[in-house]
This record gives sequence, C-alpha cells and structure tokens, in this order.
Amino acid sequence: MLTAIPREYQRLQASETARSLAYMRLRRALQHLIDTGVLLPGQALPSERELGQLLSLSRVTVRKALAGLIDHGLLVQRQGAGTFVAERIIRQFSRLTSFTDDLRERGLNPQVKFVERGVGEVTPEEAMALNLSPGSGVVRLYRLRQVDGSPIAIERTVVPQALLPDPSKIGASLYEALDIWGHRPRRALQRLRAVAVEAEPARHLNVPIGSPGLMVERRAFLADGRVVEYTRSFYRGDAYDFVAELHSD
Repeated sequence: MLTAIPREYQRLQASETARSLAYMRLRRALQHLIDTGVLLPGQALPSERELGQLLSLSRVTVRKALAGLIDHGLLVQRQGAGTFVAERIIRQFSRLTSFTDDLRERGLNPQVKFVERGVGEVTPEEAMALNLSPGSGVVRLYRLRQVDGSPIAIERTVVPQALLPDPSKIGASLYEALDIWGHRPRRALQRLRAVAVEAEPARHLNVPIGSPGLMVERRAFLADGRVVEYTRSFYRGDAYDFVAELHSD
C-alpha cells in the first residue's frame, strides 16, 4: 500500500492535462485504489503525517482529501485508531432477513435512529400496498440505518396496526418486534432500481443531492398471504451491494 498510493497519485499527476488541486488528485487516487480493490475494506491508511511525507504534501492538503472520502462513506475515522477503508455492506436477495439481523451476522454493529414513529389511518397508496380496507390503522416508521455511526440507509415502513398493536415495542429490528406478536414475515417481494438521491434522503444520508443510490421497495407476507410490511428504502450507492444467487433450473 505504501507504494500503491504514491504510484497512483503520480500517475494522475502525469496524465492530467488540466491543472488540478493536489487534494483532489489525492482523493481521486485513493478512490481509484478502493474501487479496484487495491485498498480493501477495513484496511488502515497511513497517518496524515505519513501520507504527507510520501507525497510531499502538507497535512492540511491530506486532511482535506481524506475528509471528502469520509463524507462520501468510502473512509471512516476511528477515534485513537486512525483512518480505515469503509466496509461495504452486502445483502443477498436469496434470504429474507432484517437489516439488523443481516449486519449482526457479519459482525457489524447496526444502529437505528427513529426520525418518525406513530400510528395513523391508512392512505390510499398504503391500502393498495398492504391490501387493507379504507379507514384501517397502520404503524408508520421513518428510520435512519447506521453502521458504527455512519448512515447507510433511510427507510419508510408501514405495517398494519392489527399485526403490530404497540409500535413502542420496536427497537433495532422491526422483525424482532413482529416476532413478539407471532407475525414475522415468511416471504417477500423486492424491487430495486438505481436512483439519484433527492434532497431529503440526501440530508439524512450525508451525501450530496443527486448522488447515486439504490431504492428498494419491499412487500413482506405472512404464511397465510397477508401483507405485513411495505417498505421503501434509499441506500447509499457507495456503501451497499446487493447480491442475487441465480440457478439454471
């Protein structure tokens, strides 16, 4: 790594026809090494002082380059430990798991911040998604998903109140709360598409408006076919991968 960073920085310096600021060149060099797998998730970077010495740059310039990558979720800083390549979260389409369960299995520390949580009357759109009659009660959740304090996803979830009478029971995992009432989903339909992140989700996810993201819609069902969950999630495109296992038969 101590040779890869200077080499990539010098390559950009030699190939750029237009004059560019040193911190932008360093930021692009580090991002290229992350994108190509030279710098691996969880790998520690040299200190600001070491990077400055390697590249003949000031610590202010190095700090500015790192700050841009931290803001975009490619690097994380840990107090007293240094700067590390951020872990990319991988979710598989082949298994029905909650966000919390999925990350715990990978040894990560998921957190949830409730932006909104309440009960109300179903809207026409929600009634269609959940197969509910007009006037039915629903639980609405607006949650920011984080890993080690970094925002990963923002999601709106609607659940029939008949299946989740007490929303205060919801902690880190909705599915754990549904388990309490005997209503954990057994299957789900998901739709994923690439989006440009709009203003409100961008504010919560700490990314610029228009950044690439993933929008996932999920409808989850009980064993008897009733819809138990309708969720629309926006994931940071730079921090999340979805994987689907395909079979020929």
